[in-house]
Amino acid sequence: MSKYLEFNSPATKEAMKLASDFRIKNQGFKYLDRVFWNLPDETLYEEIVFRNEGKITKQGPIIVNTGKHSARAAQDKFVVLEESTDKNIWWGVYNRPFSQEKFGQLMGRLFAWAQGEELFVQDVYAGADPDYKMPVRIITEKAWHSLFARNMFITISDQDELKNFVPEFTVIAVPGFKLDPAVDGTRTETGIIINFEQRIAVIANTLYGGEIKKSIFTVLNYLLTFEDVLPMHCSANVGKNGDVALFFGLSGTGKTTLSADPKRQLIGDDEHGWSSQGVFNFEGGCYAKVINLSSEQEPQIYATTKMFGTILENVVYDPVTRNIDLDDDEITENTRASYPIEFIPNIIKDGYARSHPKNVIFLTCDASGVMPPIARLNPEQAQYHFISGYTSKIAGTEIGLGIEPQITFSACFGAPFMVRHPYEYSEMLKQRVLKNNANVWLVNTGWVGGRFGVGKRISIRHTRNLLNAALDGKLDNVEYRKDKLFGFEVPLTCPDVPEDVLYPESSWGNKDEYWKKYDALVARFIDNFKLFESGVSEEVKNAGPKRLSEIK
Repeated sequence: MSKYLEFNSPATKEAMKLASDFRIKNQGFKYLDRVFWNLPDETLYEEIVFRNEGKITKQGPIIVNTGKHSARAAQDKFVVLEESTDKNIWWGVYNRPFSQEKFGQLMGRLFAWAQGEELFVQDVYAGADPDYKMPVRIITEKAWHSLFARNMFITISDQDELKNFVPEFTVIAVPGFKLDPAVDGTRTETGIIINFEQRIAVIANTLYGGEIKKSIFTVLNYLLTFEDVLPMHCSANVGKNGDVALFFGLSGTGKTTLSADPKRQLIGDDEHGWSSQGVFNFEGGCYAKVINLSSEQEPQIYATTKMFGTILENVVYDPVTRNIDLDDDEITENTRASYPIEFIPNIIKDGYARSHPKNVIFLTCDASGVMPPIARLNPEQAQYHFISGYTSKIAGTEIGLGIEPQITFSACFGAPFMVRHPYEYSEMLKQRVLKNNANVWLVNTGWVGGRFGVGKRISIRHTRNLLNAALDGKLDNVEYRKDKLFGFEVPLTCPDVPEDVLYPESSWGNKDEYWKKYDALVARFIDNFKLFESGVSEEVKNAGPKRLSEIK
């Protein structure tokens, strides 16, 4: 809190009661003022309020403001280049190399900076499947980040287990520690640097909680591939008959919303692994966008914004009444709620299903308004669209985004978190789809009747009805048409969905403009896929779309 003022905070007497014998001094931290070990939610609440890190809102959620970083600093992520990563990392815009020498210097400065400070530690697990769970230590400067870690990962209640805990990976989140671009070679004073050899990730100069969860996701995206587990940026749920469904998509495309289905049990809302035995959640919580959230449209998620233990990031509230306003985007469009997964009813409590997906859904937010609302893909098309990862970045999810969505391609529907080459992940997905005879669907949660600013966002009711029909097998025996440009199959009818919804051009006033826009999107697909053509089979290349000029 301060290395100059000496007074006790609420948890001072309990600070060491749940400490591991493997102390953080073994990891380089020395001459600290105090370390708070594995504090429970209630104690962390007291520390957060005492330190003026957040306020308690009506009905119990804690509200925090992340300052200038209200989204991920995607351009400030680095991976340390060393022998084990040299040939295995997908080096480039998402995985920038960081030298071992500079990392050593950075850690030396970090340890010096931490002297006299108070730090919080949470010893948790990432990965719900007992066969693959990884012990993770989250060391934070802020008390609310410690609560965030408890919400997002799998906590430990057994005191003996905590006492004997030894981490396999450690995340150090220190928003008060600034990098030096001149010394460290970084773009700014902010950085997320992952060292796989030393099993350490440093998050510097950002309060945004999402960096903590995404750092561990990035770590698992690398390490689990060597254990024949496909790591996935997706939500997952399971039906009464044990049929698992996966929902791939970037933030803002509907993963959290669409997977929270009262008729199906939720496995998890964002990050999963697909092993030889089934699907398991990486996390113990959810991190949902809450801008314009309503009790009518999304009752399960909305309810969490009224619960003790939820962290509300950058949500506007009235300091007098303590009422929150989920419709106010004054701070950011990327308002978030972090909460334990058990806050959502109808979940798989163990966090894993010993069955394989029957349906794989790619969620794309088409800001150009030309894609059909749902399409069925064959295995080669599935691989093509998985590698392409077409969607739109929604306002607020990354630093620098404006109000208008940006059309983008994010490999594997999560390129910023994919450490290996996308082809590696696509091959793993294709093998599993074929082995388990899974259906693959492309679902558009974006715009209809025109691009952003002209058309409107597709009705979530229509999207849910389309998904329910796909998951319930009601689209298995209907007639399909072959899409003129992409070649995938689009159903002609769907229960509880107007037929004209299945023909996106019907909602455009000018049909010629529709086809020009659709053709322009195809051109974007073709240009993007050139980045991945090397090493991709001819079948997958041929599964891509065709320009209008090639068809006529």
